Amino acid sequence: MAERKPKTIGELRASGYKVLSVKEELRKNLISKIRTGAPIFEGIIGYEESVIPQTENAILSGQDMILLGERGQAKSRMARALVSLLDDEIPLVAGCEINDNPYAPICMACRMAVAEQGEQVEIAWLHRDKRYGEKLATPDITIADLIGEVDPIKVAEGRYLSDELTIHYGLIPRTNRGIFCINELPDLAERIQVGLLNIMEERDVQIRGYRVRLPLDLYVVASANPEDYTNRGRIITPLKDRCGSEIRTHYPRTSQIEMEIAEQERTRFEDEGLSSSVPEFMREIVAEITQLARRSPDINQRSGVSVRVSITNYENVVSNAVKRAIRLGEERAVPRISDLASIVASTAGKIELESADEGREEHVIDKLIQNAVLNVFNRSCNVQDLEPVVARFDKGFAFEVSDQMRVSDYERFGRQVPGLMEAAHALLEDTHPAMTASAIEFILEGLHLNRKLNKDKVTGKAQYRGHHAFL
Repeated sequence: MAERKPKTIGELRASGYKVLSVKEELRKNLISKIRTGAPIFEGIIGYEESVIPQTENAILSGQDMILLGERGQAKSRMARALVSLLDDEIPLVAGCEINDNPYAPICMACRMAVAEQGEQVEIAWLHRDKRYGEKLATPDITIADLIGEVDPIKVAEGRYLSDELTIHYGLIPRTNRGIFCINELPDLAERIQVGLLNIMEERDVQIRGYRVRLPLDLYVVASANPEDYTNRGRIITPLKDRCGSEIRTHYPRTSQIEMEIAEQERTRFEDEGLSSSVPEFMREIVAEITQLARRSPDINQRSGVSVRVSITNYENVVSNAVKRAIRLGEERAVPRISDLASIVASTAGKIELESADEGREEHVIDKLIQNAVLNVFNRSCNVQDLEPVVARFDKGFAFEVSDQMRVSDYERFGRQVPGLMEAAHALLEDTHPAMTASAIEFILEGLHLNRKLNKDKVTGKAQYRGHHAFL
């Protein structure tokens, strides 16, 4: 039987419950996780040796923090993950708009209730999921949005403007005793930054010239792009100084980490009668494309190349394979090299080119795909071991591929080329015919990119042939 929770301030006090500040609460639960070896932040990959240790230090030190990084570096996700370090529930004065501590209420309405009813004031319990507030900074944000405004309806009811009870609280006071995150902090107008500073430092609110003392209990997290935060001077110095820890986020440092994130984050659907599988080399190629884009001189690196590029590209190559399987009546969808054409749509909108030439995007993306396939192929295969395959093509053999070809066509072709099926199976843990078809196409493309085979492209199709096939 579940233990009965206290329902009044008196019952709460009698139970011996101790109210902790948000920073004390985060620190206590972090220490508990460290002691037990439990994962600190579920679902955060690639930050184990960099961002997470720095975040732990900030929490243990009781410091507010700012996460600096380009787009798509899980800054918001890191901020939201802090909720897991809060207690499951905390008590508050029932009906309070700003989650008042029952032992020390700060809003006028709750102070009046305690003065009148004493220990009989009712309390409610707030789940940790409701103790997180987030706002994307935009130039049009007002003090009313973040802090509050005089409610004209309450004034019309007969209250004085100077009466604290006329205030309609904004997002920050309503996140009292929780975590408040403001994304893209430098986009906040300077006068709003001053208001935020007052909340963080002075603990007072000034609304239409009326000063309200609100000692809010908050853990503040901000995010920003490094270029905006450090170079353009779009943040007031006192506010910058108030953030205890400045933590730099980063993109996945290896293709393996990029693959893990894409696999974890991609959208999945349950398709009746149809399964999908992705060969390891196709995962690597998708991750490698993004890694190469982050080093490409053709792409504006100041704007960054988000991890979402990998995620959406992964989703698109799988979707193209699913579409093929449905049309051809096949039971298993497996992406192939010919499906990579589908990533143009999911990449183009997420990269900014250094040159704005018309139609250049597709050329740059095509080059990234070729280099990614070449890199993964050369890590996976030894070209010399595939000489029998090349020799068969040099004797006049040719094979046409497309993203609409049946698996059986690849099987029939593979059996006609010495060593090809063996090489394809060596790349796979699962040698299902659909997986083998993908491996065959990967090998042919790898040989072409290593200049061992010629490739002729026609709309939607490609034909591989030997260098001496038509001599």
